[in-house]
Amino acid sequence: MIRRGPTAVFLLLMLASCSEPERAAQEIVGPCGSDGGLRAELFGEIEAAIRWRADELKCEGMPRPNAAGARLRFSGPVTNAGEHAQLAFIFGIPGLERGKAARELPTNVTVIDEGRGRFFSTRDTDSCWSDIEGQEETAKASTYIISGILYCVAPLAELNGNGSVTLTEVHFTGLLDWKPPQ
Repeated sequence: MIRRGPTAVFLLLMLASCSEPERAAQEIVGPCGSDGGLRAELFGEIEAAIRWRADELKCEGMPRPNAAGARLRFSGPVTNAGEHAQLAFIFGIPGLERGKAARELPTNVTVIDEGRGRFFSTRDTDSCWSDIEGQEETAKASTYIISGILYCVAPLAELNGNGSVTLTEVHFTGLLDWKPPQ
């Protein structure tokens, strides 16, 4: 049996008080969090420089079917060839795990020109990948602020036509609710 005198107890209490304080979980402000955003440049059938901030962006994230990673969706306004449109970006990231950062995760990407019904997408996860820089838990159970960068080495082919869209690095921050849909 080990006996601990008052000095040992004092030292243990001192060490315990030196640990890092717990960070408070962030409150969610707005549909994409207060830091939500998406930055990208598109070339080809859609020519646009996108700089969406949280106040002009809609976003959502949820687990993919069968708990195979997550799906992120970002949408907002864009001007293409002088016309206003609404674009949506959908990232399917099968290897993403709850609460974890990760590098070089294969990613399926779809860009939708919502007003015109045009769809541009990867055929598989061989040409795009994501670096998830962080997933920060929020005050809302199972919801995280997720941020990362998407890279593609090939254009996204138009699914219902002959065109394509090329993306530069896509920087994104939004919300991801890991609770499975009902």
